[in-house]
This record gives sequence, C-alpha cells and structure tokens, in this order.
Amino acid sequence: MIAKEFGVSKSTVHKDLTERLPEINPELWKEVKEILTYHKSIRHLRGGAATKKKYNDEDKKEPIS
Repeated sequence: MIAKEFGVSKSTVHKDLTERLPEINPELWKEVKEILTYHKSIRHLRGGAATKKKYNDEDKKEPIS
C-alpha cells in the first residue's frame, strides 16, 4: 500500500490525491479521479465478494469437537 510505503495514514494519501493533487498537477488529477470514481462505484461488489469468501472459507474449516 502506498500509505505504508510513505509512512503516512490512508487518510493523508486520500486527502493528497483529492485535494492537493488538483492544484499541483491537474492532468494527473483527471486520471486519478477516474480511478477513484471507478473504485467507489464497485466497492459494494468487492465487499459482497469478500463476505461471501469469508463465509465459504469458514464452511471449509473442520468443526471443533
């Protein structure tokens, strides 16, 4: 994750990408905005898939006697 690489919080990375980047590099901001918008539009699908995987993985574990 980029936050870990730079030693800052995820909130700081998000703020940098959404508030500071447009002032520094508007062209790059357009590309970043498209990616963030796409990820936001599919996050409910990822969450559902993660939940499904979680419960499927639990079903595969052997019960404790």
